[in-house]
Amino acid sequence: MRWKKTAIAVALVSVLTIGAAYTLDALDKAYPPPLDAAFSRSLEVKGANGQLLRAFATPDGRWRLKTTAGDVDPQFLKMLVAYEDQRFWQHAGIDPWALLRAGWQLVSNGRIVSGASTLSMQVARLIEPRTDRSFSAKFLQAARAVQIERRLGKAEILDLYLNLAPYGGNLEGVRAASLAWFGKEPKRLSTAEAALLVSLPQLPERRRPDRFPEAAKAARERVLLRLAVADVVGDGEAARASLSMVPSRRMELPAFAPHLAEVARRKAPDAGEISTTLSLPVQRELEALAKRAAEKLGPKVSVAIVMADSRTGDILAEIGSSDYTDTARRGWVDMTRAVRSPGSTLKPFIYGLAFEDGVAAQETLIEDRPSDFYGYRPRNFDMSYQGDVSIRQALQLSLNVPAVKLLDAVSPAALMVRFRRAGVSLSLPAGEAPGLAIALGGAGVSLVDLVQLYAALANRGVPVALGDGVRSQPQPQQTSTMLDTVAVWNVSDILASVLPPLGMKQRGIAYKTGTSYGYRDAWSVGYDGRHVIGVWVGRADNGAVPGIAGYASAAPILFEAFEKSGVAITPLPSAPTGAVRLAAQDLPAAQRRFSVTSSGLVTASTREAAPHIVYPPEGAKVELSGQGGDMSPLVLKMQGGRAPFRWLANGKPIRDLSRKRTSQWLPDGAGYSTLTVIDADGRASSVRVFVD
Repeated sequence: MRWKKTAIAVALVSVLTIGAAYTLDALDKAYPPPLDAAFSRSLEVKGANGQLLRAFATPDGRWRLKTTAGDVDPQFLKMLVAYEDQRFWQHAGIDPWALLRAGWQLVSNGRIVSGASTLSMQVARLIEPRTDRSFSAKFLQAARAVQIERRLGKAEILDLYLNLAPYGGNLEGVRAASLAWFGKEPKRLSTAEAALLVSLPQLPERRRPDRFPEAAKAARERVLLRLAVADVVGDGEAARASLSMVPSRRMELPAFAPHLAEVARRKAPDAGEISTTLSLPVQRELEALAKRAAEKLGPKVSVAIVMADSRTGDILAEIGSSDYTDTARRGWVDMTRAVRSPGSTLKPFIYGLAFEDGVAAQETLIEDRPSDFYGYRPRNFDMSYQGDVSIRQALQLSLNVPAVKLLDAVSPAALMVRFRRAGVSLSLPAGEAPGLAIALGGAGVSLVDLVQLYAALANRGVPVALGDGVRSQPQPQQTSTMLDTVAVWNVSDILASVLPPLGMKQRGIAYKTGTSYGYRDAWSVGYDGRHVIGVWVGRADNGAVPGIAGYASAAPILFEAFEKSGVAITPLPSAPTGAVRLAAQDLPAAQRRFSVTSSGLVTASTREAAPHIVYPPEGAKVELSGQGGDMSPLVLKMQGGRAPFRWLANGKPIRDLSRKRTSQWLPDGAGYSTLTVIDADGRASSVRVFVD
């Protein structure tokens, strides 16, 4: 008889189980939990190492950052489970023991003493909020919890809670809360911080630390006093944590690289996460530097900075303005991409092309005097002229006339071709061909493109594409060069010796400055053996800023940027095979003085007549005997030629180089002698005389 009852009971339980399973399956199909909406997250823009640069609120205005259990301090997870749902890992969505306890406390005390909500039930409430707190609402919440448990694993349910739990205001999820209340990721929370984050979701608005600090502290204390929590952290640690202050204000979530982040969001509006090549530590330091510098320079002045790796093409920092929110400075304008006049910053590439073409060497002399180039009359920044200078001095002093002469020799079109090899096209007035004014900033270029050009110099002449800062597929390796390695070395050797700005230490970098016409733009671009930094200073509305200049305004920011970036200086490349800086007297005659055009002909407008000895004349018989039989010096005179001059007697130098067209010679004795004068272009004149 007993076995029949047992069989009936088993059959009844089986039928009920099957019926329940069938009912749950039917409910799941007819009324599935709205899990898709629960996975809505804030768009995150991250740096190269995965650190958060900037986040954007969800469409409904919530800060909800993607979080997994691996992103959170393990002690916080243990405290959460110990306080909220001790049997979370065992139950199927509903904890029967918690229900019995809550029911008994309700009957015994006549009021609700503790709840029976599991973490799964809380997730159900978070994804499907209900305003009423009736038993029917609780029953539906429990049913949803069971549904969720049937669909997701425990780890996934825990992750949902970590993403959706409310923490006051529009903060949702433990990661957004940790950043807002403590200013750090939740990976390493202190015991006090973890306890506060465990306590806030029950009454997030009434326990907001910035508004109700006493309530927040009391709630944290209740968590620390819970026996199960104390077992996790230890009595001594719980006591110490209770002494800690609660945060008094809500911090802003990271908002670095706002210009780049906005562009990235427009390109991928549906992405949950966008990776960039930026380095958060570098970006943070250079943003602060740009803001400080702009405040010193004036109320409407802005500063833009770009730092790049010349080997990989990665942009490590990109600061589009000194302050994105400053309307007086038009901070919303991204000045790293704005096309402006580059001033003298393109001169190194002109000199590099001249070195490559062999029309000049570092110690080649070149004239810095008022010149007319087919009606174009360039003047120096300080309105003065230096006369004869070496090519090295001309570039270091950023003299305008020599740069235009060199560009006239190598041709603007050839320079543009080299720029295109580096992936950069200058902006020219509509319908105009490249002209000599390019040497002094008569074309448009952005800061990013200028840094890309200099990256080729840092990379031994090999171009590298910088991209837009968003992590993408690796750029293909360039096979052509912008300039050959010897020319690049000569340019870098010159720029590395330019004196640093006043008050700055030499940092082992090569750099160039520039100032556009009308004091609208000040530039400075520098590089070591790997990294390039470009700085722009000016007004975003293109207004003039009297007194700004590349050397005085932008160069100090450049040097400080290298220091603040924290990146170790990589030495500039050593001289390649064939690269040597010859002294002026050791140069070939054709390179001692620059005087050629792009066609290789001597410039007629500046060419002196060939040297000619006018005294003594050819074949003259000269009487030099004086009183007592001593010989007196013979005065030598010449015309034409280009100084300096060297006189020789019978092939031997008479004296050092001289810029005078007269000299003196004291013969060794009587007889025939050959006198010769050689000018700076290597041209010579000789006469044969007889000394008596």
